[in-house]
Amino acid sequence: MNIEDIREHAIAKSDVTEGFPFGEQTLVFKVKEKIFLLMSLDADPLQFNAKCDPERAIELREQYDCVLPGYHMNKKHWNTVIVDGTLNTKQIKELIDHSYNLVAKKKK
Repeated sequence: MNIEDIREHAIAKSDVTEGFPFGEQTLVFKVKEKIFLLMSLDADPLQFNAKCDPERAIELREQYDCVLPGYHMNKKHWNTVIVDGTLNTKQIKELIDHSYNLVAKKKK
């Protein structure tokens, strides 16, 4: 997946907004005014931060070298995912969907 594929997948979800609240190099996606995905526009290879259930986050980090504790985020609840070909498109979309669902289901 590339940056545009990830953007299209995220923005297609219900009630999602995108913006640059942290500067022009970090694209942020929100649902219910809460962040569920951050993507660095200048990282090489491409990487993004996604929210994750804490137990699942640990499992993913143990299973995949490309899944790390969330950079500049609460490391219990966020992963940084490096898009280096280790995870396939379906797996990446599942991580984004999981993050979206965690945030979307929370009450304001």
